[in-house]
Amino acid sequence: MGIFGRLASLIKSNLNDLISKSEDPEKMLNQVILEMNTQLGEAKKQVALSIADEKRLAKQFETERATAEEWERKAMMAVRAGDDGLAKEALLRQGEHGSLSAEFERQWHKQKTAVEQLKTALRTLNNKIEEAKRKKNVLVARKKRAEAQKAIHETMQGLSNDSAFETFNRMEEKIVQMEAEADAQTEVAEQYSGDALAQRFKDLETTKGADMALDELKRKMGVAPPATATAQGSTNVRVSAETTEAAEVEASEEAELEAALSAAKARRQNG
Repeated sequence: MGIFGRLASLIKSNLNDLISKSEDPEKMLNQVILEMNTQLGEAKKQVALSIADEKRLAKQFETERATAEEWERKAMMAVRAGDDGLAKEALLRQGEHGSLSAEFERQWHKQKTAVEQLKTALRTLNNKIEEAKRKKNVLVARKKRAEAQKAIHETMQGLSNDSAFETFNRMEEKIVQMEAEADAQTEVAEQYSGDALAQRFKDLETTKGADMALDELKRKMGVAPPATATAQGSTNVRVSAETTEAAEVEASEEAELEAALSAAKARRQNG
């Protein structure tokens, strides 16, 4: 099998079959491309030699034709000189070189045709090798994608294991318990550390501030009386409360005075 036959058999092989082999497909594909390039280099050398042969035949054809023309010229010279015998010898020599010239011409045309065919075949093979390189890149990409899918599938299988999820659930429960304990410790620290009474007043101030903010919002919305009316109402309430308290004190003092007078009168009568 010639160089082109070996190349054709190599290129026509189904590269997809390499994926199913035990060897690393990417390494195998790189090796195949390397061998293709090596064979292509040898094919180029063979084509170059064929081109050289064509040029050599063409040169020999031109040489023999020129020689035949030269002997024909000499035969004419002998005829002009009246030497027919010499002319015949020159014509015989001219015929020999003419025959060689015709044979070299036939061989040259055949070699020229063969060289053109070899050039065409070489271009075709070069295109096929470039196509194989591109196909190799696609196959390598497919291989990498398959490896990634396999890794993901294996990872998902590991995650689908019940023990893995049980571990997550157990850790979640543990973290919830830790959070609850931390909240409880914070609450205890806030309620039973420092001055509890001061903390209550602080909470009261916070609530009072919220109540004031709510009242201000209601006045802004028009659903509460103005601040002046509220203040006046508060003043009236405070005055009324103070008056009531004063009356109660005065009544208490009068009751104590009457009790003291009654006691003194009773002692005089008994004495």
